[in-house]
Amino acid sequence: MVHSEGVFHDQWDVQIRPLIDAIDSLRFMGIDEDLALPAIAVIGDQSSGKSSVLEALSGVGLPRGSGIVTRCPLELKLRKLKPGMKWKATISYKDTRIDFDDPSLVEGSVIAAQDDLAGKGVGICSTLIRLEIMSPDVCDLTLIDLPGITRVPVSGQPEDISVQIKNLILHFIEKSETINLVVVPCNVDIATTEALRMAQEVDPEGKRTLAILTKPDLVDRGTEGGILAIALNQVIPLKKGYIMVKCRGQQQIDEKTSLAEATRMEKDFFKQHQCFSSLLDEGKATTVFLAAELTRELVTHIKDSLPRLSDQVNMKLAEVKTLLSQHKSGPPEDPQLKKEFFIDIITQFSDKIKSLVSGEVINDENLYILLRGQFNKFKDGLEESKGLFTKAVEEVVAEYDEKSRGRELLAFNDWRVFDKTVQTLVKGQQHPALATLYIIKDTIQVQFTEISRACFSNYPFLRRFSVKKIEEIQAKQEAIVKERINEQFKMEQLVYTQDSILKERVGDADSSRGNYPMILKEYYEVVVKRLADQIPMLIQHFLLHESAHVLCLNVLGLMDHANLDECLDEDTECSHRRKELQNRMERLIFAHEKLSYFL
Repeated sequence: MVHSEGVFHDQWDVQIRPLIDAIDSLRFMGIDEDLALPAIAVIGDQSSGKSSVLEALSGVGLPRGSGIVTRCPLELKLRKLKPGMKWKATISYKDTRIDFDDPSLVEGSVIAAQDDLAGKGVGICSTLIRLEIMSPDVCDLTLIDLPGITRVPVSGQPEDISVQIKNLILHFIEKSETINLVVVPCNVDIATTEALRMAQEVDPEGKRTLAILTKPDLVDRGTEGGILAIALNQVIPLKKGYIMVKCRGQQQIDEKTSLAEATRMEKDFFKQHQCFSSLLDEGKATTVFLAAELTRELVTHIKDSLPRLSDQVNMKLAEVKTLLSQHKSGPPEDPQLKKEFFIDIITQFSDKIKSLVSGEVINDENLYILLRGQFNKFKDGLEESKGLFTKAVEEVVAEYDEKSRGRELLAFNDWRVFDKTVQTLVKGQQHPALATLYIIKDTIQVQFTEISRACFSNYPFLRRFSVKKIEEIQAKQEAIVKERINEQFKMEQLVYTQDSILKERVGDADSSRGNYPMILKEYYEVVVKRLADQIPMLIQHFLLHESAHVLCLNVLGLMDHANLDECLDEDTECSHRRKELQNRMERLIFAHEKLSYFL
C-alpha cells in the first residue's frame, strides 16, 4: 500500500498521466469495441455509498438519492492540473459535448445526459457518458461507474430491471482486463451484498477485486471487531484487499460541508476511532489513500497489460486488413477519378464476359464443361434413336404390301411412304433439341448473372441494369435460336443429302426393297451427325457469342450517357461495412502507434 499524508496533488507523477491518457485515448477512439482495455469498474448495491466515494475522489457533486441514481455507465476521468490552474470539465456522449468551468454544474449535466440517453424516469441505458474533470485537487485516475444493483423494481421500472442492470455490469466486470472496485457499506452483512457476489463469480480468486468499505460511522456498537477483521482481509480474502472510507453524510451535505473539509474530517474520524485508527497507519483508510491506491493499481495494471494488449492490437489489425482486402474500394469523390473508376469497373465486367466466352473459367463452374455435357446428352439421345429408326423402317418394309401399297404394280414401291417414315422419325428429335436450347440458355444466363453480381456487387443500379440486359438479350437470342432450330427440322423434312455422301456409306447396294432398311439407316446416320453438330453450333453462336457481344455493347454504352452518381450509388450495407472496417483499421493503427511508444 502507498503511505501518504494525503493531499491529492501529492499523487502527481509525470509517469502516470501518459499511461492513463494512452488507455483513455484508446477508449475514446472506440478500441474497446475491438478488444478489452485495462479499466477500473465501480459497482455496488443501491445505497452502498458509491456516489459519495466518487464525489470524494472527483471533488464534485454527482447524482445521488434513493433508487437508481447511475442510469448509464459513467466514465469518470480525473486529470490533475498543476497548482494554480483553473478547474474545468467536459461531459460528452454520442454526438454531444459540453464544456463548463463551474463544478456546481456537474450533477445537473450528468442527470441531463442520463435523461437524454435513458429517458426521464428510472430506466437504464448502456451508452457510455464521459465526464472529464481537470483540477489541481484530483489525482490522475479513470473509473467507470456502473448502475447500482437493485433487486425489486420500483414504480415505472420494467419488471426485469435487475436483470438489465446485472447484464450491463457483467459486460464490464467479466473482462479479465477490468479491476473491479466493489463498494460495500460497513453496516450490512458483507457476505450478502450482491455486488461482491457478482465480483466473486467473475473473479473467484479475488485477483482483480478491490473492496471499499463505506459508512464506518454507522457500524453498530460492539461489531467493530468483525468489521476490522474484514478490512484486514481476514474474512473474505481479496488479493487487492480492502480500504475503508468515510464520505460526507446527508447531514454534511445539507450543511454544505465542502469536500475539502469532509476530507479533513474523515482523517480525524479515523485518527480518533478506537478500533479503526490502526487502518490509517496501515494505509487502509481514507479517501486520500484510496485515490493513491487506485492510481497505483491502475498504472500497474496498465503496465502489465501493455505487451498483451499490443499483441492483440496487431492480431486484430491483421484480421481487419484481411477483411478489408475482401471489400472492394468505393468510388472516389473527385469527378474525373470517379469517371475513370466507373470505366474501369464496366470494362472489367466486359472483359470477364469475353473471357468466359473464350473458354476461361471465371465462375465456380466451367461453362464449357456444362455446355459440352448438355450437348453430349443431346447426341446420346440421337444415338439411342437409331435403333428405333431402324426397327420402324424394317417394319414399314416388311409390311409394305399389306399396309402401304397403293395403285402401283407388284414389285414397284411408292417412295413417299418411306419419305414420310423418315420425316416422322427425324421430327421426333425436334423436342430434345429445343429442350437442350432451354437448358443451355438458363446455364449461360446464370453464368452471365454471376459475373454481374461479382463485378457490380456494391452497385445496385449497375447490377439491375446488367441483369435486366442479360435477361432481355437471352430471351431475344433464345427466340432466334428456336426459330433456327425449327427451320433446321423443316429442312430435314426434305430428306436430303448429296448422292456422293450416301454412296460412300452404302457402296454398290442396289435399290431393291430389301436394301431399303440398310440405305435408310445410313441416311439417318448422316442426319444424326448433321444435327449433333448443327444444333450445338446454333445455340453457341446465338446464345453465347452473340449474346455476350450485344451485352458488352450495352454495358459499355453506359460510358456515353450514364449518370455516374446513380450508377455508383453503393449498397448501404456494403458501404457501411467497408466504412466500419476502415474505421476499425484507423483505430487499431492509432492504438498500435500509441502502445509502441511504451514498449
